[in-house]
Amino acid sequence: MKSYIKKHQAHFNFKAFVKQAFAEDVGSGDHTTLATLTKKQNGNMQLLVKEDGILAGVEAARFIFKKVNPKIKFTEKIKDGTLVKKGDIAFTISGPTYQLLTAERLVLNIMQRMSGVATKTHHLQTLCKGTHTRVIDTRKTTPLFRFFEKWAVVIGGGANHRYALYDMILIKDNHIDFAGGIIQAIDAASSYLKKNKLKLAIEVECRNINDVKKVLAHGKVNRILLDNFTPALVKQAVNLIKGKYETEASGGITEKTIRNYALAGVNFISVGALTHHVKSLDLSLKAVK
Repeated sequence: MKSYIKKHQAHFNFKAFVKQAFAEDVGSGDHTTLATLTKKQNGNMQLLVKEDGILAGVEAARFIFKKVNPKIKFTEKIKDGTLVKKGDIAFTISGPTYQLLTAERLVLNIMQRMSGVATKTHHLQTLCKGTHTRVIDTRKTTPLFRFFEKWAVVIGGGANHRYALYDMILIKDNHIDFAGGIIQAIDAASSYLKKNKLKLAIEVECRNINDVKKVLAHGKVNRILLDNFTPALVKQAVNLIKGKYETEASGGITEKTIRNYALAGVNFISVGALTHHVKSLDLSLKAVK
């Protein structure tokens, strides 16, 4: 998972994030820890799993503790992406006690959220088992926390859609309406990429089968998004597209309906709830006496 950090380091500065997070949480000082402990004290802690799920954020935790103090000993016991159960120990840490406690909440906030996203993603991807459909995320992420939420989707066995506005053309309903129509929007996007010498994939949202037929007759796209289609209509659209373009289904798809969409033959199913409507996994950092 270190490769995920490397892949997105041009657009996400992990070191700066940690600095800002501590500025928000610590401010002028962790006065409780400073008042009750001395800087000379050393201690040990362990990450306790208190709920079954998919573990995510171990590498993030390692990075944070090493930024706090490179001499903190971090011993990984369970890797990111592992199915864990209540009572498991994910990792142990040892070092200056005051630094371990000051970093405790930041690490837990990140890991609990990431593990919740990974657990949800794994569950939905499992419901698509036996099909060729991949569950993907959206841009419905927590502002300034997107890196961790999208990383968690990958850890959970899903995949990222576009990371942000800059790495893909996604022509949605509002773009189409403002541009004067679906064909006008596609042509404008194609001309823009050519003029600016950009190599980005173009995806266009279709709201009905007639839109699909228009796009198929016109071309100039890489993926067709079938928005708010029923599984039956998705199957009809996929049969029309016949492998010419990638297909994606989205819009109100839940764990009760996702398998029907996957069985309809779509390549991708995007689920905003992966990141905007998910329960954090219960984890805790405990002192080891």
